[in-house]
Amino acid sequence: MRDFKRLCSIALLIVFSFSYAQKNAIVAHRGAWKKNNLPENSIAALRHAIDLKLPGSEFDVWRTADDSLVINHDAHYNKLLIEETKYADLIRFKLSNGEKLPTLCEYISEGKKNNKKTLLVCEIKPSEISKERGQKTALMAVEVVKKLKADKNTCYISFDYEILKAIRKVDPKTSLQYLEGNKSPKEVKADKINGVDYHYSVFQKHPEWIKEAEDNKIILNAWTVNEATDMDWLIAHKFNYITTNEPELLSERLKFKK
Repeated sequence: MRDFKRLCSIALLIVFSFSYAQKNAIVAHRGAWKKNNLPENSIAALRHAIDLKLPGSEFDVWRTADDSLVINHDAHYNKLLIEETKYADLIRFKLSNGEKLPTLCEYISEGKKNNKKTLLVCEIKPSEISKERGQKTALMAVEVVKKLKADKNTCYISFDYEILKAIRKVDPKTSLQYLEGNKSPKEVKADKINGVDYHYSVFQKHPEWIKEAEDNKIILNAWTVNEATDMDWLIAHKFNYITTNEPELLSERLKFKK
């Protein structure tokens, strides 16, 4: 039985290690929500991304006033500033499909179920209170992911470079991608960041960064790509990942380009 579990663990690691080297892999931005009119960042949107067997599903993490880690894109939820509001006060307001605002623990737990293909792309939002608070939130998120034994199929992204550096100090192996678009692939490599996940226009402005990333084995990801012409440009340049609100359209463009 121990040998069987060990082999399963190795197999899962191989699957997700391979995913980092993919070309034109689809990442559902805030889950696969748009086509079925699901709430963004909801458990349902994550589940749909997994059911579609998408290579990745992105989500956003904030920390409440009483230290609950919750999934929401904006700093405010129902006009309440998440960082200054207790979790119990936030969940009085349901998502449009009747779900409550999910915690990171609930989200990751769902992300592990019947999931052999979908990388969990965890965005740590920079704190609006202080840099230090954002870094602490990041370390708390890493702790939750490790406790749930989901670290092999989770990567972290952030607009805050110091958040990524803080994660690297406690986890030398996890995959990290920077979002802001103001550092070259060589610069992020020097700080042991694995990837650049920039708005696609940044790469159109700096096409030399594409080759620089490839030469330095830095992951190439682009957001948020919703138009066919932009998808086609990224497909042609063989990005590792393409983050989109339109995973179905991107899937069609990839089939068309084969």
